[in-house]
Amino acid sequence: MTLPFRKDLFSEHRALVTGAGRGIGQAVARALLACGATVLAHSGVTARKVEEVFPDLSPDEAGRVTLVSADLTRPESAAELIGAAGATLGGLDLLINNAGTMLGRMPAVETTAAHYDAVTDLNARSVVLLSAAAIPLLRASTAAAIVNTVSISARTGGSPGSSVYSAAKAFVSTHTRALARELAADGIRVNAVSPGTIMTDFHRRYSSPEKLEATAAAIPVKRLGTAADCVGTYLFLASPETSAYITGQIIEVNGGQLMA
Repeated sequence: MTLPFRKDLFSEHRALVTGAGRGIGQAVARALLACGATVLAHSGVTARKVEEVFPDLSPDEAGRVTLVSADLTRPESAAELIGAAGATLGGLDLLINNAGTMLGRMPAVETTAAHYDAVTDLNARSVVLLSAAAIPLLRASTAAAIVNTVSISARTGGSPGSSVYSAAKAFVSTHTRALARELAADGIRVNAVSPGTIMTDFHRRYSSPEKLEATAAAIPVKRLGTAADCVGTYLFLASPETSAYITGQIIEVNGGQLMA
């Protein structure tokens, strides 16, 4: 991945990236390492090895990343993960709240309390609790930022079977703006990236090839997005050098699929 950012842009940054075991989170964590950050990468529920998640690291980069597993549907995991970040990194400058998924398409008429709880616990509550637990560490930073991952479905309502997931992402969008107002006085910027249809494991699991083909044909740039297409926006929002006067914003990355 070629990045239009200096290799030392994040050399003083300590970052926690959730959902870094694959897809967008993996690409963002990899890019932060390439730009000098020290990273605690949340690999998901299952413990994994660094070389499995990031197979192409230089020795220097490998020395700046630590993997940790956690089940973010457990309320206790948020404080535990932020505690691990403080202990491992010696502080925290950047929190990327990226972990989340649909957990299967569920027609609205079949929605259960268990499905609602599982989807909102992972996609919404974990963001709230991780952000709250991180605030004391971020207040001590001179370059503090939170960047959340939402979704185009937060604006459009998503496709059939994704109503709870879409609503959870809309919640995170509003929570992003609320935190940005509340934490501005502490020097903590809070923004979000809203990917469109990005070709990762998410859509391989939850969308048919026919649906993806039709979606790509309807997008103005005539293709689906990739994780690499999203990375630059995360890095832009993460660095005070590039976005010091930007907070409370939701940036759409979708090839023109949604023009707001």
